[in-house]
Amino acid sequence: MKVQIKPADAPAAVGPYSHSIRMDNLLFISGQLPIDPATGAICEGSIEDSTRQSLNNLKAIVEEAGATMDDVAKTTVFLADVADGPAANKVYAEFFSEPYPARSAFQVAALPLGARIEIEAIVVLK
Repeated sequence: MKVQIKPADAPAAVGPYSHSIRMDNLLFISGQLPIDPATGAICEGSIEDSTRQSLNNLKAIVEEAGATMDDVAKTTVFLADVADGPAANKVYAEFFSEPYPARSAFQVAALPLGARIEIEAIVVLK
């Protein structure tokens, strides 16, 4: 059965999709933009600020599902500029510990709302 996870403290979706879908013991989290859930505005700060906001949004969904960031098995990071990767990695390492999730990272032509980063994840639930 497909169950939607929609935490109150995560920003609203910007399109016709769910924040995340739980199926059995897997949680599929849609790409999280650096949107401040309190204001609905995209983060205008540094790539570090944007990465932190995207990961805080992702973490809110993970925790709403009863999991922790240690349960994240795979992430995909989309960057507007791959040169931002090293700075984003420093913040990413604040949210995850070894063994780190498997990860793919890509530079893309553009992201919704002019964001600099978007992060999606797959989580294994207990």
